[in-house]
Amino acid sequence: QAYNCLIHFYKRYKHHKMTVEVIVDALPYIDHGYDEPGVREAALAMVEEETRRYRPTKNYLDHLPSLNLASYETDLMKAEFERLASRQPMDTLSMKRYELPTPPPGKMTDIQAWTECVDNSMAQLEHQRTRIMNLDLMLDYGAESWKQYNEVLQDMLNRVQGQLGDVKKSIQEVNWSRKNQQTLVGDRLKQLETNWVGLVSKNYEIEQAILNMEHEYFMIKREHELKTKGPD
Repeated sequence: QAYNCLIHFYKRYKHHKMTVEVIVDALPYIDHGYDEPGVREAALAMVEEETRRYRPTKNYLDHLPSLNLASYETDLMKAEFERLASRQPMDTLSMKRYELPTPPPGKMTDIQAWTECVDNSMAQLEHQRTRIMNLDLMLDYGAESWKQYNEVLQDMLNRVQGQLGDVKKSIQEVNWSRKNQQTLVGDRLKQLETNWVGLVSKNYEIEQAILNMEHEYFMIKREHELKTKGPD
């Protein structure tokens, strides 16, 4: 009888709940039964049903500007994208500045042409001398510079790890607080649930008694009317 009355009031509650806002009231620290067979399938079926019934009536992105995917592209990037789109091969690395060409055959006796070649040779020689100087400086001071750079990175890593530890600690404290709060009210919720079941059972019994009384009243009234009218 208690089971039947629970089903009766659950149907009424479900019909009423469909007309009001859904409230998420999951209490994972005290609720049980999630791992029982069929629970996950039932939850997925409810989600699927809700998905079929949900029909968006407007575009929630209307207030946002149109997406411009080319806003970050530079002229160089645009040229490269166009090359890829047209399937053109990539330009090979130019080694022209490392070459020491002689004047063309028609200018072998031209002093200006030889002067340009000499200037080119001197520029490349100075470039190589600068590279050698940079390599010597790196040999003398590069190791110490890298050590300082690594120390900076290590300091940044320590600070980020400290911040990560603080965040994890805060998350743990929140979880412990939620667990303690839900555990403390768990017994109270169980007591209220038991009271609710009792009251629902009583209401069901009262409704049944009222129906029986109404039926009895109808029968008595009908019998009285028949007696009042008498035989025709």
